[in-house]
Amino acid sequence: MRQSERSTRERILEAGRREFLRSGFRGASLRAIAREAGVTTGAFYGYYASKEALFDALVSEVEMAFLGKFNEAQSRFAELPPELQPSHMGEISGDCMDWMVDYIYAHFEEFWLLLCCAEGTRHERFLHTLVEIETEGTHKFLEVLGELGHETPQIDPQLEHILVSGLFSGFFEIVVHRMPKEEALGYVRALRDFYTAGWQKIMGLSAL
Repeated sequence: MRQSERSTRERILEAGRREFLRSGFRGASLRAIAREAGVTTGAFYGYYASKEALFDALVSEVEMAFLGKFNEAQSRFAELPPELQPSHMGEISGDCMDWMVDYIYAHFEEFWLLLCCAEGTRHERFLHTLVEIETEGTHKFLEVLGELGHETPQIDPQLEHILVSGLFSGFFEIVVHRMPKEEALGYVRALRDFYTAGWQKIMGLSAL
């Protein structure tokens, strides 16, 4: 890529970032982005096929890295010997949450875009995707408990969805409220302890 093309692409990305942060995806003006980047709308299309393609370029890499790390934590827990999983509940996910906080604060604007500005794009499902991954992991853990002979009560699917959604909605309050990082770390650890204890109670594991 020639230097002139690289600088033009960078100007478009930065102009898009500012416009999306100001107005969200739906409210963002492609003409305003092109004007701020110093290009015509026709020239814009030479770099990005659409306004959504520009939004993708700003958030996709960060989103995939975050989801990949979360999936990895789920897999690491599932790969533990079944008899060790109950006593290690919350440990791997806790380490992952600490990483998540570090990663969020290293890419704060991208997470603001994902959480507060993505309506109208495929990225508005970001939270829902996390809920689906966590719910699937919970189901697998319940199956392991059954195989180990633990009597776990039937968990109402709607309650399960509310609890898992509440975890992630609470977690991302650190972004929505722009918390200082050290405050966020303490908040997230308290949230993790609260949910771990709650799930242990619901699953009949409090005595372990």
